[in-house]
Amino acid sequence: MLLRVSNIFRMKFLSLIGLLSVSVLAAVLVSASPTLSQAQQPSPGVPAATSPTASPGLGGAVGTAASAFGAQTQQSGLNIVVLDPAHGGTDPGARGTGGIRESEIVLDFAVQVRRALELQGFQVVQTRQGNENPSFDDRSTTANAQRGAVFVTLHISSTGLPGTARVYVNSDLPAVANASGLIPWDRAQAPFLGLSKSFGDLVQGFLAQRFKGSPDTAQSASVRQLRTTAAPAIAVEVSSVTVEDRADLDRMAPGVADAIARGAAAFRPSYVVPSAPGALP
Repeated sequence: MLLRVSNIFRMKFLSLIGLLSVSVLAAVLVSASPTLSQAQQPSPGVPAATSPTASPGLGGAVGTAASAFGAQTQQSGLNIVVLDPAHGGTDPGARGTGGIRESEIVLDFAVQVRRALELQGFQVVQTRQGNENPSFDDRSTTANAQRGAVFVTLHISSTGLPGTARVYVNSDLPAVANASGLIPWDRAQAPFLGLSKSFGDLVQGFLAQRFKGSPDTAQSASVRQLRTTAAPAIAVEVSSVTVEDRADLDRMAPGVADAIARGAAAFRPSYVVPSAPGALP
């Protein structure tokens, strides 16, 4: 009888240890991955990166070839494009005198961009499918949750020479890590600025071939959607909502889609996703 009771207590004790182990693992994963939420509260941060080839890991964590996980093996690479039609919902974006709304046009552009990217073999994840307005942090979280991804946000400007298109990358962000080795959520783009510029220059080069008057290289600007994205990230802005006929913008969509898809394909060999031995695939 005492032996039987002892075995019962032993089994309960082992079960408790197992549950505690699962709880600890879950807590680690949750702490590394901000969940989608309409509240725009900043995350505590993402692990600091020390290499310009850093990439998003599990749940938006930033990994490097020399991270806290130790020696890592390299896996290629770029498989996913997170496509962000800007604005939406109660935020129509820029508006033209003819009733043109930026939020509607970029959603239509996204259809053609998605098709062109899929023809290049990319998986496309959109931040919105209809007339909703995810928060900036939700859009970034969608990108940070992917592995092997780049982020492209689509805009229609209210200025600029009609019929042109520009690519923007984020302005310089000091890569400040706190004592725990985490990069603040609002500086997540900092380790990726070099890769973002390379990606942006490729897309801008193809845009310049299609749309006369467009710049030859990507420009820097403080773009909110890019700042909290832990992946190579660009904003593509088409001019402009001031055109009298929306058809002028609609005719640009195939060229914009082709430039983004060709730019992503050309950038693919430059982007390698590090992974820790034994990590989840």
